Amino acid sequence: MKNWLALGIMSGTSLDGLDLALCRFSKSGKHWTYTIEKALTVPYTDEWFKRLAGASSLDALSFLLLHKEYGRYIGGQIKAFLPGGDTLPDLVASHGHTIFHTPSQGLTFQLGDGAVLAATCGITTVADFRSLDIALGGQGAPLVPIGDEMLFGSFDYCLNLGGFANISYRKESRRIAFDICPVNILINHLSLKLGLPFDKDGNTGRSGKVINPVLTALDSLPYYTVAPPKSLGREWLEQQVLPLVNHADYAMPDLLRTVYQHIAIQIAAHIVGNSTKKVLVTGGGSYNTFLLDQIKENTDCSLVIADDPIIQYKEALIFALLGVLRINNQINCLASVTGARQDSSSGIVYLTAPTKRKHPG
Repeated sequence: MKNWLALGIMSGTSLDGLDLALCRFSKSGKHWTYTIEKALTVPYTDEWFKRLAGASSLDALSFLLLHKEYGRYIGGQIKAFLPGGDTLPDLVASHGHTIFHTPSQGLTFQLGDGAVLAATCGITTVADFRSLDIALGGQGAPLVPIGDEMLFGSFDYCLNLGGFANISYRKESRRIAFDICPVNILINHLSLKLGLPFDKDGNTGRSGKVINPVLTALDSLPYYTVAPPKSLGREWLEQQVLPLVNHADYAMPDLLRTVYQHIAIQIAAHIVGNSTKKVLVTGGGSYNTFLLDQIKENTDCSLVIADDPIIQYKEALIFALLGVLRINNQINCLASVTGARQDSSSGIVYLTAPTKRKHPG
């Protein structure tokens, strides 16, 4: 377990595209180092966007067929990403695309059949990282915090602004992490009503004004009073959040401005301290300057915006690490984060025959 080359694959709830990150990991004692050697985001075509967005409403047979087809799609993207002259990684670690996530019912499902993926790309694959933790009574999320601990432990907080905001930090020698609130999944939902895929730099929201009754309703959602471990999914957004913002009576800039204020308030409630406290900020929301301005206005902590490769590919990087840990039967899922009965080494491994194109060392 000294030197591993792993390909991390991630598809987030905001459906921006498929992230692929070829990462090299080295370990000396307890210290890990990494490099992202090559990375790419493959935007979803309109067809794939619609199919993934509508997957939750399919009948059982159509859903399982899509599960296999999406696995084949990911495998094909891997082959295109790693042309014949490239060094093959030791493994692929695929998160898949979350369709269902209701831990209270013991259910999570990430689309993208790992067996089909492995057979298509011809590389040993680790997939389905969340199900074991759910079976152990956990939330199955978030999984990234063990990577925060091993690779970014020098920061007081690790804040990711993706489809949902999630945070990770140490408390009494244990890593704590949880989802905070919706971010891009909600901003994009409202932006689409204006014919925009997203709110670039927060400019539409910047032009609006806060709608106090809507802000109060958002801030009063029961989830925010629940102690961690806890996690969010699409179902929660559709059932509890969207009914509060799908108002024809309000101008869209005002609704977006209100959502930005809500996000900033909820995030700032968990970033406590003075300017000596460093917050590593990653995820697509890191590019939204208005969102960052609102968060800064509500906290005294110092926000450190990650470099572009980490902003874009941190989750793919860490899933590559989770795959390395799993293939070596090392813990990759923390009960202190998810609330499971115990730590686990999670993920289904699909072994393929060794190939000749292996990396040196």
